[in-house]
Amino acid sequence: MVKKLLVSQAPHLHGKENTRRIMLDVLIALIPAVLVSVYFMGLSALSVFAVSIATCVAVEYLIQRYLINGPSTISDMSALLTAVLLALNLPPTSPWWMVMIGAVVAIGIAKMTFGGLGNNLFNPALVGRVVLLISFPVLMTDWTVPPSIFRVGADAISGATPLGIIKEGLAGGLTMEQLQGAHGFSYQYLLWGKIGGSMGEANAFALLLGFAYLLYRKVIRLHIPLTIFVTVALFTGILWLINPQQNADPLFHLLTGGILLGAIFMATDYVTSPMSTKGMIIFGVGIGVITVLIRVYGAYPEGISFAILIMNAMVPLLNMYCKPKRFGEVIKNG
Repeated sequence: MVKKLLVSQAPHLHGKENTRRIMLDVLIALIPAVLVSVYFMGLSALSVFAVSIATCVAVEYLIQRYLINGPSTISDMSALLTAVLLALNLPPTSPWWMVMIGAVVAIGIAKMTFGGLGNNLFNPALVGRVVLLISFPVLMTDWTVPPSIFRVGADAISGATPLGIIKEGLAGGLTMEQLQGAHGFSYQYLLWGKIGGSMGEANAFALLLGFAYLLYRKVIRLHIPLTIFVTVALFTGILWLINPQQNADPLFHLLTGGILLGAIFMATDYVTSPMSTKGMIIFGVGIGVITVLIRVYGAYPEGISFAILIMNAMVPLLNMYCKPKRFGEVIKNG
């Protein structure tokens, strides 16, 4: 059986792209983020990537070989992409056994249980991350940055996320001005600096480079990430204008946490995002609103993972009710 990749509603035009080429392009776009994480976090980052990749590929192969009894699909590189995205969503200090659990959940449950690539309802890497976050909250929020192999004699340092610092500081009665001044959260630092958090949050500029590559290659459309960015900016901008001492400004929200990683590389997943332009915009607005609600009013300082998964569940409805107009003229009788 020949499997075809459908990324939009009819009509369809024949093209040279295939699943493997698209996955490869996304992996190429992730190279800057991967290199930056390895540079900042050293052997620990390499270990997380290695365990995640080996487990994801092995689990998909074993399920295809012994449970589904179908042809191997690891050559399409989707398992490799899931592994890299999962690793980028984890702290650099993640123990190997926890990474393996996340990979098994991502591939074995979130992907292969639904029938493999093209059938999964939720983004596999995010399912793996959220299951780990709920199951091992202490390990998943350990933002200690291990010593880098490129800095001889360096020691492990605390790498608390800017979102976590702001949320805890505001709850403790401090103001945004005091927190930003004490921790040096300038826009230049947030764009170029080494940001505490998961490995994929280490540097915003590296993610933006990947974003530019995906747009150049026309692998993704601008609708979903742009809608998420605009929604987050508008929502947080309103809160900031109302009370700038208790709310971070829009640019701070956009450059910190998992907004860039989630909006660019996971919300745009073909399988788990809407096919129509209208559906994409509604999808992006929903992700932006839920993310800000969790960041500002929820228990977690970050909410992009939960937001994307919640909106993933809405995709079938969006595809059903946001259909494009039919081609051809409708002739009415009478």
